[in-house]
Amino acid sequence: MSRVYKTLSDLRGFSLKNCPDMGHPKSVLLCPPDYFDVLDVKNPYMVGQAGTIDKALARRQWEALRQAFEAAGKPVELIQPVPGLEEMTFCSNQTLAGLDGESRPTCLLSQMRHPLRRREIPAYEEWFTRRGYRIARFKDSTRYFEGAGDAAWHPAKRLIWGGYGFRSEIESYEEVAKVFDAPVVALKLVNERFFHLDTCFCPLTPEAALIYPSAFSSESLEMILKVFPVVLSAPEPEAGGVLACSAAIIDSRTALVPKGAPVVSRQIGVVGLDVVEVDTSEFLKSGGSVYGLKTFLY
Repeated sequence: MSRVYKTLSDLRGFSLKNCPDMGHPKSVLLCPPDYFDVLDVKNPYMVGQAGTIDKALARRQWEALRQAFEAAGKPVELIQPVPGLEEMTFCSNQTLAGLDGESRPTCLLSQMRHPLRRREIPAYEEWFTRRGYRIARFKDSTRYFEGAGDAAWHPAKRLIWGGYGFRSEIESYEEVAKVFDAPVVALKLVNERFFHLDTCFCPLTPEAALIYPSAFSSESLEMILKVFPVVLSAPEPEAGGVLACSAAIIDSRTALVPKGAPVVSRQIGVVGLDVVEVDTSEFLKSGGSVYGLKTFLY
């Protein structure tokens, strides 16, 4: 089960029907934006944004996001923010949580590219340890992997989609597959504005996904089209302007979508999901939105 599919030819004979079912997440983890700020440049969205964060507005937007998760039926758990870690509120990056082959809640710790963000990981390790998760670490400390920012579970299936090219490395997915005893479909990212998989790829249901096609290599785009019968395309102004693909999907029935993406919202509605718009304008200045501000718990 722990195979990594790296090319279109690797997917020859692949079928979702052969991937075991896996339940939807039970709850969601958020980190209050007590120390959220933009102090340097780690991605294109952060250029020129230092000193521009309206912290009171960011707090109101985060509270609205919290309420949206709760209204959609997902209990919210919190991790205590740490002073000096201004990006810790983006809690999809530090770990990948899920169920392993024996249905044990498992947390794989990330190995992040930027030194300051690596300092966030101990707090998340402690949080998951206290809650009884099996903690897994990379055997090769030189590999880069940025957690759920680059890795997404296929809805209700034991299958992981993994992005690589800017932050995570394709070689890291061999270890990801082994830790969770789950296959990984590896997708190459080729547009620096879409540096994490969550910025350009959003599984909606077991059969449908939302993507920004130009973020992927041509072969990776074909791999997505092979597995998903229905693929929605986000227009560039919405994909790049408000990170429309960085939505959070609740049990394939509700989509929390960044505000300002009317085309994407209509498309998702046509697929049959309820759409809830969430304003994340302050967090967009740091290159993150709805998906990046949470991690799902199992």
